[in-house]
Amino acid sequence: MWINEYVSGRSFGVNTATAVEIRAANNGSVAVSSTRDFSELPVIAPAGIVYVPVTGSPTMVMEGAGGAVCLGVIAAPPSSLEAGELMLHSAGGASIVLKNDGRVLINGREVS
Repeated sequence: MWINEYVSGRSFGVNTATAVEIRAANNGSVAVSSTRDFSELPVIAPAGIVYVPVTGSPTMVMEGAGGAVCLGVIAAPPSSLEAGELMLHSAGGASIVLKNDGRVLINGREVS
């Protein structure tokens, strides 16, 4: 719910939120072009997850009183993923899936 408030600009001093494409990425920051150019935006991710987005990925940039940030990559989940399941995957195709029934799949193979 709080992200909706951020994106809609109704609270927290947020000025704008814009969908853009990542034009460059390195460890910890990205470069994008929207209404203006940003060269070193920090990437926001859940605690414990660190990643470098793929150049060309769609993202959302949020500008506020504290500066601008990249909210992460906009991704469509695969049709095999059910509500409540979690998938971590790399651009190279490696994946870990946590299934609702307790199974763990690594690169499609069940592990115990």
